[in-house]
Amino acid sequence: MIVKLYEKNPDPHVILEIVDLLERGGVIIYPTDSVYGIGCDITKTRAVERVARIKGVKPEKADFAFICSDLSHLADYAKQVDNNTFKMMKSYLPGPYTFILNASNNVPKILKQKKKTVGIRIPDNNIILEIVRQLGHPILTTSLKEDDEILEYSTDPEIIHDQYKDLVDLVIDGGYGGLIPSTIINCTGDEPELIRAGLGEVD
Repeated sequence: MIVKLYEKNPDPHVILEIVDLLERGGVIIYPTDSVYGIGCDITKTRAVERVARIKGVKPEKADFAFICSDLSHLADYAKQVDNNTFKMMKSYLPGPYTFILNASNNVPKILKQKKKTVGIRIPDNNIILEIVRQLGHPILTTSLKEDDEILEYSTDPEIIHDQYKDLVDLVIDGGYGGLIPSTIINCTGDEPELIRAGLGEVD
């Protein structure tokens, strides 16, 4: 199934239907401020496993991130966020960045069996942010786009739907997506470390 939403004014009734789908363990594909993403409710283990199968990885080894609606979720899912890291995140977000932080005990066990970190995303895209706001907690996210490939289905939601309609429950058409993924910054050490140079510029 595919639905059209407009970023400037996403239909609240459709948003609530999407939230209901996520709460029932659904997997969705959605626009961000970079490439299209695929994800689910972080608390739904079977949905997390579905996303991992689609990506061809094991959940406990996957580099999935969380999409949060704002920085208030940090205290829930990350620990030891110092003032400098918080100020940096506040200056860059919302935006096309993923920040790797030390994971708290609230991160579902299936996602941190092999590692003790969590990726945090707050995209500058009102569609996915409103979904997360209404859901009340983050959603799992990973990009459709492979980092070393430029694939047409990563940008055109109609082609994405054709490609994934038998694997996911819903594709959100928010217009054409980008080709460049988010910039990844590791903040678990003494100094921030650039892991991937993506769409977001780094000073």
